[in-house]
Amino acid sequence: MTEKIILLQPIPEDKHSLKKRYLHKLTANIFGFGVNIVIAAITPRGLGPQRYGDYNFLTSFFQEIKTFLDGGVSVGFYNKLSHRQKEKGLVSFYFKFLFFASAIIVVFVLLSHLTGAYLKLWPAQQLNYIYMAAAAVILTWFSQGVDQIADAFGLTVYSERARMIQKAAGLLLLVSLFVFHTLNLRSYFLFQYFNYLVLTGMFAWIIRLKGQFFLGTYKLTFPEIKKYSREFYNYSFPLFVFSIVGLIAGVLDRWLLQVFGGSTQQGFYGLSYQIGVMCFLFTGAMTPLIMRDYSIAYAEKNIKRIAELFRRYVPMLYAVAAYFSCFIAVNSSKVVFILGGNEYKSADLAVKIMAFYPIHQAYGQLSSSLLLSIGRTKLYRDISILLSLSGLVVTYFLLAPRSLMGFGLGATGLAIKIVIINIINVNCFLYFNCKFLKTPFWKYVCHQGLPIICFVVFAFFSTFICDDILKLGPRVIIGLLLSGLFYTIMVVIIAYYFPIIFGLEKKHINMALGYIKKHLKINK
Repeated sequence: MTEKIILLQPIPEDKHSLKKRYLHKLTANIFGFGVNIVIAAITPRGLGPQRYGDYNFLTSFFQEIKTFLDGGVSVGFYNKLSHRQKEKGLVSFYFKFLFFASAIIVVFVLLSHLTGAYLKLWPAQQLNYIYMAAAAVILTWFSQGVDQIADAFGLTVYSERARMIQKAAGLLLLVSLFVFHTLNLRSYFLFQYFNYLVLTGMFAWIIRLKGQFFLGTYKLTFPEIKKYSREFYNYSFPLFVFSIVGLIAGVLDRWLLQVFGGSTQQGFYGLSYQIGVMCFLFTGAMTPLIMRDYSIAYAEKNIKRIAELFRRYVPMLYAVAAYFSCFIAVNSSKVVFILGGNEYKSADLAVKIMAFYPIHQAYGQLSSSLLLSIGRTKLYRDISILLSLSGLVVTYFLLAPRSLMGFGLGATGLAIKIVIINIINVNCFLYFNCKFLKTPFWKYVCHQGLPIICFVVFAFFSTFICDDILKLGPRVIIGLLLSGLFYTIMVVIIAYYFPIIFGLEKKHINMALGYIKKHLKINK
């Protein structure tokens, strides 16, 4: 049998523990956080609100199409590969699926171009940027696919080192574009292509080198194609109707913002969303790793292990997300000024609201991952469809002008809708997961309010010290950094004396301190 796709023999399961894999993902994300801050400060300034809005509108549109075509196949592939690591056909089938789905996107854009429908689908957008946005999303899809293979085979340690190298190279390129005044929408798309191609190449090299994979050919037989098609159909079909609804709702959210608010409002919302994504970096590092362990434990019928993972990590990651988000929300005007400048001043309220999105997204990622890992796709579909349709109605009234019975809130309105629907969605998933794990639901609900209240109070107090007592208000960057230091000290103190805020016990804190002391002694 000839080989056609990347394939590997996996590193033994105990090669790298969940803790070590997470620490490497976290380290890469901390490094990435610093890089993304620089990128987030350069890109909006270099492109301006209108072009930055065009970029966000077009890429989000094709991301929704990608999500629809994917239909949960990527999640299913990751779950299946995690505990069926020697199946060459599984990898081959998935990448053939990616090629097929990507071709559909290309044909869709071509038909829109030839029929003139692109003028309605993407109002006030240039045709060449539409093609470039589609290509960027396709490259993202393939990059994520190779990344999933690395994570599924326990190669996270190596792949995250590669990610840091790629981010450093990408940052150098973007800074060069900005310094030499060549940063525009076209060059920014090319910059994204560079990132995805380099990252995909590095992941593929690591998979081959560390996992004893090889690049060659693997020819799927017709019975194998039928088998995998049926398997993924059974897994993903319950999500198909939701995928249609999700596509319509996701596209209409941004389309309505474009029609009622224009590219500038898209830019404001894009900035607020990007800041929210940066807050999610730290908790997002853990999601694919826990999801992998969910899948393995469920395959072994080890419900106790799943419950242990859920109880230990979900409240902790929620509090970590709240730590970042609450500080950003309180200091949103400073963050907007640093990242976007005065042109984005009107994005302040949207950023303040959107800063709370990553908090519940930490719950949402892990809760939805659990539902999908245990195969409860129908329940996931039903909840998601109901809230997507409800959210679409909310979007219209928040974005439409007063003449059309709306509030005309622009980027702020969409931020309000996203945060509210996300909170409801997350708690619905949480309720059913708690029933499955036989864990008290209200315990997690009560915990959700505790970190937010504490951290918002700390953020206000630290900001008051710097702005009103130390008079650092005009020195925005220094004031923000110093207030962040005071804020962090207060959070560390309360975490030590009241670890329940992070969903931990005193013994966990003492273990962490002992671990740090041990390594400090070793380093000496």
